[in-house]
Amino acid sequence: MPMPAAVLCGLGSSLPKRVVPNSRLVEENGLATDSEWILRRTGIAARHMADPRTSTGDLATAAGRAALDSARNLAGSPLVPDILLLATTTPDHRCPATAPEVAHRMGLEAVPALDVNAACAGFLYALTLAKGLVTAGLYTHPLVIGAETYTTALVDPHDRDTAILFGDGAGAILLRPGTASQPGALLAEDLGTDGSRTGLVRVPAGGSRTPFGSPGTTRKDFYLVMNGKAVYAQAVRRITASALAALDRTRWSADDVEAFVSHQANQRIIDDVAGRLGVPAARCHGNLRHVGNTAAASIPLALADAAERNLVRPGARTLLGGFGAGLAWGAHTLHFPEARPLTRSPHHADHQGAAP
Repeated sequence: MPMPAAVLCGLGSSLPKRVVPNSRLVEENGLATDSEWILRRTGIAARHMADPRTSTGDLATAAGRAALDSARNLAGSPLVPDILLLATTTPDHRCPATAPEVAHRMGLEAVPALDVNAACAGFLYALTLAKGLVTAGLYTHPLVIGAETYTTALVDPHDRDTAILFGDGAGAILLRPGTASQPGALLAEDLGTDGSRTGLVRVPAGGSRTPFGSPGTTRKDFYLVMNGKAVYAQAVRRITASALAALDRTRWSADDVEAFVSHQANQRIIDDVAGRLGVPAARCHGNLRHVGNTAAASIPLALADAAERNLVRPGARTLLGGFGAGLAWGAHTLHFPEARPLTRSPHHADHQGAAP
């Protein structure tokens, strides 16, 4: 008997209510730039930013609930997750993991839950783990969430190199067993890392290598720093190669790709990768202009956005690609899902302590 495929059967998202356009970001943070320069350089016009009371766990909980609503609407009955994977670089606490509390707030008592940290590629890593659990028959309904609050947790608001890029949000998917021919079926993946280049994008202090209070550290050492030019080159190279590897394992060519959903880091990166792959711009889908770089949340948020706006037909041959600190990267192929977010019931994040 063949192994089951993992099928995406629920999609959900959660964005902070506060929308900050480039002009306001520049004015409030005293950045030495202007809104048009940011748009030209990044493709970002605005982003959603969490207030200090809203945590990654708040956003993750709301997105997870939205994904379950979507799955229930498609299936006609509730589907209960039996494991939860939370991709994030901005957990609520350094210890413990955030995923168990998210599971508790969703009413998933005693369900195994864990955080996955592969920076902006984290969702693709968590998706690979969840797929393996389904195909191995270990779990039937993994809930995979990507959630981040970079603007309050990691980004120096006065650093032009990073402050213009990031936004906050969460996206979630639910998987179930099925067949590889169904809409939503996950097909092939490719993942990789290069730990020799950790210095290109990182938070220098605050971990065990350079603990709080270490001599010589300053406030800036606890914020994200990035070598933008080098990261750009690595991102384009790694996503392109990983995407080609995933396509080869699926026995697709670039011409077969009907939808490309990339990590929403920078529009120039997305365009460069698509050009190298030979995927037309009309087949590239994302929401970078309105939400910015939401790190591990960006791919599920972009998937949910494309599904909500009916931009991609169910079953369409779809390619995902991502890159982040670590360095870490990955790509997935799938048939675009039938699942749609329930836009009639917006899911904004509740603050900590809200009833599950």
